[in-house]
Amino acid sequence: MNVKEIRELLELMAEHQIGEVEIEKENMKIKLRKLSGDRIFMEHAPVLPAVLPPVPPVVAAGTVAAPALAASPVVEEGIVIVRSPMVGTFYAAPAPDQPPYVSVGKAIKTGDVLCIIEAMKLMNEIKSETGGVITEILVQNGQTVEYDQPIMKIKKA
Repeated sequence: MNVKEIRELLELMAEHQIGEVEIEKENMKIKLRKLSGDRIFMEHAPVLPAVLPPVPPVVAAGTVAAPALAASPVVEEGIVIVRSPMVGTFYAAPAPDQPPYVSVGKAIKTGDVLCIIEAMKLMNEIKSETGGVITEILVQNGQTVEYDQPIMKIKKA
């Protein structure tokens, strides 16, 4: 179950005034319970079999499986890749009616806010760990990002 599905559950709970939801799937169990003051408590526990069966690789019909050792990604000299520190929603600006924090070609310094990643209704400012110039923004505003996903490239100053 991903963050988007959990958000949808939370919205349904609020919309229909449901106090508690418990869902159990093949390998997971999640329980959402409304506490006093409209706060919601979440319990999450993976349900694992005693011995996990081996998982065969999934290959679509007509395709060839990738080799076990993939080529290492090309490392660009002097380029720092900013990665998402969490799963969430990428926002380029502090509000929809505000300009983005950064754009391609903009010079930044260490500590400047690059973007916001919303996770579980918390807005997390992502700050630059280096000074330089933004060379590429790899995600769109409002896009869901995964943990460690590249989101920007900065050419070091």
